Amino acid sequence: MQIEERAVGDVVVLDLKGHVSLGDGDQLLKDKVNSLVNQGRKRIVLNLAGVPYIDSAGLGEIVGTYTTVSRQGGGLKLLNLTKKITDLLAITKLLTVFETFESENDAVRSFAAPAKV
Repeated sequence: MQIEERAVGDVVVLDLKGHVSLGDGDQLLKDKVNSLVNQGRKRIVLNLAGVPYIDSAGLGEIVGTYTTVSRQGGGLKLLNLTKKITDLLAITKLLTVFETFESENDAVRSFAAPAKV
């Protein structure tokens, strides 16, 4: 897996490309997000448009990064989910945990909106 980092205002967009699976990107994602949080950059959007496959380890790592960012007072949102990934999140009931977006503008702007209660 490859991760490209972009800044959109004070939001970091991480463009993920490739599989997010055990031994193929799970640790890379964790390290990247931990580095961002340690720099005080806690508004993160994961762009999954280039991710054709996520296994249970990869899904666990996305949940772990969400928890890490949330505990530090930040937010992690998902962008451009494929149908397979949307179905996986629905089956595991994680679709109710993550805020998901089809538009990068909407995802970035959502950080300025009041939190959903």
